[in-house]
Amino acid sequence: MAHGRSNGSDMLPVLVVHGGAGHVPEEYQQSVLAGVRAAVREGYAILQGQGSAMDAVVAAVTLLENNPSFNAGLGSVLNAKGDVEMDAIVMDGRDLTSGAVSAVKRLANPVQLARLVMDKTIHLCLTGEGANQFAREMGVPEVPEESLITDYSRMRWKKNLAPDANLVESLMGKMGTVGAVAVDAMGNIACATSTGGLPNKMEGRVGDTACIGCGGYADNKVGAASPTGHGEAIMKVVLARLILFHMEQGCSTEVAADKALAYMKERVGGVGGVVVVDPQGGWSARFSSRQMVWAAGQQNTLHFGLHAGEHFTQSTDDPN
Repeated sequence: MAHGRSNGSDMLPVLVVHGGAGHVPEEYQQSVLAGVRAAVREGYAILQGQGSAMDAVVAAVTLLENNPSFNAGLGSVLNAKGDVEMDAIVMDGRDLTSGAVSAVKRLANPVQLARLVMDKTIHLCLTGEGANQFAREMGVPEVPEESLITDYSRMRWKKNLAPDANLVESLMGKMGTVGAVAVDAMGNIACATSTGGLPNKMEGRVGDTACIGCGGYADNKVGAASPTGHGEAIMKVVLARLILFHMEQGCSTEVAADKALAYMKERVGGVGGVVVVDPQGGWSARFSSRQMVWAAGQQNTLHFGLHAGEHFTQSTDDPN
């Protein structure tokens, strides 16, 4: 659990990413930590080059979608039929425009299609075959279903077919949803979130990620949040927007995140985590689950951690 204090524009730009909340088996811990650090280096370099917050969060999440250690893009969990169905969202804090896709198949990078929904349509969310049809119209190549499925996801799918399997607990057995929030040098704010969803979910199930205010929210006047955890619980409390509500009441990113996560646990029994930024460059990575892998880039320093209370730092120029 970590946070950065804000004291003016010298704290900008800033990028914070997460790779899901839950429990990571020890043999995967170094790979997920390396994954979020690489995503921060990718997105933070864009911000240092005067790129936009939106470009930075999409680049960071794309890298995580391409990493088989995470439940997004390549490495997504499988639904009850054994297929991959993915959700993603982006939101631009300048004018509250957003784009999302849900239950999309055969796409390597759903977050990029979510961005196209925002940039090229009058809609906020496209689902299923309609989203895939839009992808074809935009020239986004489809990939073979098998190219998104890892041996680990296939093994977990088979295990979860057992009559006594607990799908919510199973979700917490692998790092899940990936996301990013950023403030660029101009003070503009954006978020992006992407997921393969709940293991062995019903076909057509849509979780929090594609829903504005639940799986992400960004507003230049307040900040941005990208949550991870049990989607149904996140949706019930509209977690991302709830965090920004607390920030509007004067709470820091850290206090706002902790309040909202505590409410979700107390009210609906849900656990999860979140990365948050404010317009001044304050940021937090907070979670109520056992672990959440996260990383942040600010003032040429890369911050990262996995366990509660863990906060390591290194130079953003360090390639490892």
